[in-house]
Amino acid sequence: MDNFLDVLVFSFSITMPIFLILALGVLLHRIRLINDNFVDIASKLVFNVTLPALLFISISKSNINQDTDLSLVIFAMLAVTITYIALELFMSFWIADKAERAVLVQGAFRSNMGIIGLAYCVNAYGNEVFSVAAVYLGGVTILFNVLSVIGLSRALGKNPSLMGIIKGIAKNPLIIAIVAAFISSLSGLTLPSTLYKTGSYFAQMTLPLALLCAGASLSFKSLKNGMFGAILASVGKLIFIPFALTFGGYLLDYRGMELGVLFLMSSAPTASASYIMVRAMKGNSTLAANIIVITTIASLISTSIGVTLLRSFNLI
Repeated sequence: MDNFLDVLVFSFSITMPIFLILALGVLLHRIRLINDNFVDIASKLVFNVTLPALLFISISKSNINQDTDLSLVIFAMLAVTITYIALELFMSFWIADKAERAVLVQGAFRSNMGIIGLAYCVNAYGNEVFSVAAVYLGGVTILFNVLSVIGLSRALGKNPSLMGIIKGIAKNPLIIAIVAAFISSLSGLTLPSTLYKTGSYFAQMTLPLALLCAGASLSFKSLKNGMFGAILASVGKLIFIPFALTFGGYLLDYRGMELGVLFLMSSAPTASASYIMVRAMKGNSTLAANIIVITTIASLISTSIGVTLLRSFNLI
């Protein structure tokens, strides 16, 4: 019994801080201490400055070299591609409308790894997790962008341009920071300590500010419409995807931190970027918002259950 309680405490130590800051974001927005303009500006600050700073500093200080194991990220990218195809096939039996189906598929496979997934991993393993999580985040983020652009463009009547996809990836601040950090780490190049310290101040803002914005941007009013599709996508996001990736990692003998990162990253809720992309491409943005709200709330429960089960069997 004591062992089970220890596992339960460990599980909630990962998810409860996320829940409390998300709830605080909802509360502060409700009492108008922060508003939509703050959320918009702060989200841009996180995406363009503080999160890239966090990733760059964490990776560049890690001991990464030519012998670093990339098998986990390679497996994850293959698994995400396969699950994306499986979701496309499965959704085609349930959802006739091609445009709506594309929104659901993106909502099911695209995780909020850079904010909530990363926060899960840090809560579970501390800063040492960046040596594993950052490589995972870099590779899978690129893949998410490629698959999302292709899937939505096909369904919404736009022809995806290869050059447009490449430009979008090349301009992504997270990817730029990750690539620069790997170059710095592999080459042995070090920046002056004052720059690292300055960057650390920005980096420390990232997770609390990003989670406050995520909580404040949750729109419960949008849940009134399109519930069936949103629930279908949410089940795919919180059950099918984490189970498929984690079980595959288990079969490949990943254990400990590697299997933990695989589960925690894949069990994160749908990325808010999916809403932004759907809205920009004139798709059903209300449906995209529904999926984000449902998965953000439900992932706290599903992740806690998953961590409890994995920890009970000493797998993570």
